Amino acid sequence: MSFEHNLEHVRERIDRAAERAGRSGSDITIIAVTKTFGPEIVETAVRGGIIDIGENRVQEFLSKAEQVSLDCRWHLIGHLQTNKVNKAAGRFALIQSVDSRKLAERLSRAGEERGIVTDILVEVNTSGEESKHGFAPEETIEAFGDISQLAALRVRGLMTVGPWVADTAVVTAAFKGLRNLKERIEEAGTGETVLEHLSMGMSDDFEIAIAEGSTMIRLGRVLFGER
Repeated sequence: MSFEHNLEHVRERIDRAAERAGRSGSDITIIAVTKTFGPEIVETAVRGGIIDIGENRVQEFLSKAEQVSLDCRWHLIGHLQTNKVNKAAGRFALIQSVDSRKLAERLSRAGEERGIVTDILVEVNTSGEESKHGFAPEETIEAFGDISQLAALRVRGLMTVGPWVADTAVVTAAFKGLRNLKERIEEAGTGETVLEHLSMGMSDDFEIAIAEGSTMIRLGRVLFGER
């Protein structure tokens, strides 16, 4: 199937899932995940109307971005090592995977040195799987408070990776947990504390994520096929 056909089908699924949840499909941003694909795939996505592109590794992004001639918004969605902060700072529209105070502090320091503010999401390990990065749910509210005070960061929301299980109830619980954390953070903050984004949902579970309030879904295989 062509990318155009896949995207049309995905948009139909998004619209149906959003409608079931009393939402609009237009409220949900598709992040096209292009890891291991070449720059031509990025340009195919952009020409098809997706301008938000997700990459997992800084080094791969740096080499790929130089070869992409079309305007797009790059998102870092994979784990960011602290020794790669200087290479990442100022290069992404949104770093979705801030998973420790140390990383947040390094990003803020890099931003202060360069005179920039970095938009980020705080990553939460809602499934509790040891293979995943992110703050534990019970430490997220305190960590969010600390990170939101850093001068050169702007926290736009939360991110999680759903559990890789077939049981939809388990997946639903993980996404519901992130939404509940968002609501608790907003309630605990000032009246101006509003988190714009919940980034959750991938090719196998994005409809469940939409039902639980996702505003960004990170899609690779369902758009581009198997790597």
